[in-house]
Amino acid sequence: MHHIEFSPEATPPLTGLRVIDLSRLVAGNMVSLQLADHGAEVIKIEDPIKGDPLRAWRVAGVSVHWKVYARNKKSFAISLRDPECLALLGALIATADVLIENFRPGTLEAMGFAPDTLWRSNPKLIVLRVSGFGQDGPYAERPGFGSLIEGMSGFASMNGFADREPVLPPLALADMVAGLYGAFAVMIARREVEKGGKGQVIDLPLLDPMISILGPQAASFHLSGKPPVRSGSRSGTTSPRNVFCTRDGRWIAISASIQTMAERLLRVVGRPDMITDPRFATNTARVANVEETEKPVAAFIAARDLDEVMALFAREEITAAPIYDIDQLITDPHVVARDVLVSVPDAETGRLPMHNVVPRLSATPGALRSAAPELGEQSRALLAELGVDQARIEALIARKAVVG
Repeated sequence: MHHIEFSPEATPPLTGLRVIDLSRLVAGNMVSLQLADHGAEVIKIEDPIKGDPLRAWRVAGVSVHWKVYARNKKSFAISLRDPECLALLGALIATADVLIENFRPGTLEAMGFAPDTLWRSNPKLIVLRVSGFGQDGPYAERPGFGSLIEGMSGFASMNGFADREPVLPPLALADMVAGLYGAFAVMIARREVEKGGKGQVIDLPLLDPMISILGPQAASFHLSGKPPVRSGSRSGTTSPRNVFCTRDGRWIAISASIQTMAERLLRVVGRPDMITDPRFATNTARVANVEETEKPVAAFIAARDLDEVMALFAREEITAAPIYDIDQLITDPHVVARDVLVSVPDAETGRLPMHNVVPRLSATPGALRSAAPELGEQSRALLAELGVDQARIEALIARKAVVG
């Protein structure tokens, strides 16, 4: 894995865009990470006692989630329950281009930061509001953790095996998906501002984006009258598509999702006769007869070690890939050659691997400019920028309304 140093002097394309991030945990941090990686100045507003709850997600005592998803950001640790601090926060928001929050609907208004109020002094401000279910509707007041959304969206009912319970994802999938949508939405709203328009509210629930990535479920149900059945690693729309075990106990993923690929695979495993057999000649037929379709593929792979199978499939241009654990991923020659993962300096651990900037732009690439901040690392500098004198800064810190 390539060791790189941070590049604080880099000026990616969003340099000059100021983002105030009031959110906590994953979705809002995913939004602001995309913006920060491409140059935006992201100021995380954190609780002066506990900080962002993401800091508490630790592995071997290290806040790995925070270190990855708060890179390129600043930390302003200031109390949201202190009237003086709220006034200072309001002054900071007046300098911003984007405000991100994920409080329950109505909380921002209760703090005195309703969008209509903020627009009086900052008419071009974009307000991204992350929630579980949206700013209105019968469920607006419900807490919206991603696991609930992954269940309600239909994802869990599709995930797993037919004879087992529905399965939630082993990662914050709903939050991550919403975060990517949110960064895209900010850029749309920013484009409107650049054209001479005004700021606007982006209503970003976790539920809607999650539903949007699950395929044409509503249309399929409308036409068939049947909900999807959990099928493990198989697909209800294409076959062969599954994971298969090799002789040496490794696993291979195969997706023969177009007719020519399915035919090529059947030839390689020694069953060209299946190509003209009506039970397997078309994708629809193969899906209907998935057990029989997969048998020769599974037997062929089970009789060979992973390296042998992958070499043969590569030569015959079969769409297959080994299923990696993380230790295998980080040493894969393609991942290494393209610096998909990089090792960056870390004050606590020495160096820490993490994903590189995504996506890659040829002319105006993003950059890793700084490590995730310590709690309140930029508080003093930001207060000074707001015109707060040194004595007042010390007084705020002394009464623990600010950490810095």
